[in-house]
Amino acid sequence: MYAGLTIAAYLLGAVSNAVWVGNLLYRTDVRKHGSKNAGSTNVLRVLGWKAALPVFILDMAKGAAAVCLVFLTGLQPETNAFVGFQIVLGMMAMLGHIFPVFAGFKGGKGVATVAGVMTAIHPSAMAMTFGVFAITLLISHFVSLSSIIAALCFPFIVIVVFGNWLNMEETLTLKLFSVVVTIIILITHRNNMKRLWRREESKIVFRKKPSIIIPEK
Repeated sequence: MYAGLTIAAYLLGAVSNAVWVGNLLYRTDVRKHGSKNAGSTNVLRVLGWKAALPVFILDMAKGAAAVCLVFLTGLQPETNAFVGFQIVLGMMAMLGHIFPVFAGFKGGKGVATVAGVMTAIHPSAMAMTFGVFAITLLISHFVSLSSIIAALCFPFIVIVVFGNWLNMEETLTLKLFSVVVTIIILITHRNNMKRLWRREESKIVFRKKPSIIIPEK
């Protein structure tokens, strides 16, 4: 059962919403435009917010759905085994998003999917992390910088702010997971960090029209 649910979590994560929304609704492969990344940020840049918003929501939803597969196991909530398997499922969803089997293993950077995973596991910590992301984005207009700063703050939020509120059996597992998530986000954003350092990173501008011409149906 556990192996099957782990595979199911990966397959949920591997549903590349950016690719499907772009191809099915706009006849555009976002991986050929903008940053060539199959994530909601590049969808926003290429197709506009009306396409990016559902992609972001769906990417969050698949991360949360993958974590919720834990309820099919019969494990008792708020135990180390329960939280540990939640984290395994979440990690598999993240890997599925970054390396999707359904889209040639060329996926996104995992931010929205991680947000969905953590919303299901620890909504309070995720809400505070999202606040850091939103404030940074409003100030800088760089989604990548906002994601990096939010990721760096995430372990602090889990370990320092909420660490004493957790069940003792959950604490160590979630602390380790928060560090691992941060490392993954930093790795997937390594090229963004180089562009930020060289001042070549693009800022996000909310446009009424997409930045490319969409073929007429």
